[in-house]
Amino acid sequence: MAASYSYTESTAFTVTHARHMAAKVATDLKRMQRLYGSPSDARIAQFEAEAVELIKAGYFGTVTYGFQRDGNWIEPTLRYTARDLAGMSANDDDPGRVRPGANVSGAIFRSYLTYSAAWRQLTSAQQTAFEATLPLSRNGSPEPGLAGYLATDKTYSSGGRALDRATLRSF
Repeated sequence: MAASYSYTESTAFTVTHARHMAAKVATDLKRMQRLYGSPSDARIAQFEAEAVELIKAGYFGTVTYGFQRDGNWIEPTLRYTARDLAGMSANDDDPGRVRPGANVSGAIFRSYLTYSAAWRQLTSAQQTAFEATLPLSRNGSPEPGLAGYLATDKTYSSGGRALDRATLRSF
């Protein structure tokens, strides 16, 4: 007689999972602050709180943090892209490795957010109500260009979701 066993695991995504990933983003931003003087501690806390809420709700599409000069992102710039792991696993890398020594003279620190497909399924009233809960107020503006290319170098994951980090590299 043959025996058959199966094992099923289901994970509910929680605020703890979202905080885990957002804390890694905040650590990257803290490293950027140490190397380049921006963003401030208060701004990092706002970015982290915003990321927690967006990740938890499933509305995080991409967010770019970095320096802009002449309307383009320059080094050092980091872009995070959210994805659902759909039952697969992914790395949960340690944060860090922001490259030192980039020329940020005349550049301004900025961030740019795009929302997920789940966000676009909400009504305007639902979007407005959710935005009112966030620590940052963002305005609609065209996405800046890139003075280089993005290279994916880290993945932060928890609870069946992941953030892929890409770092801007100069040509």
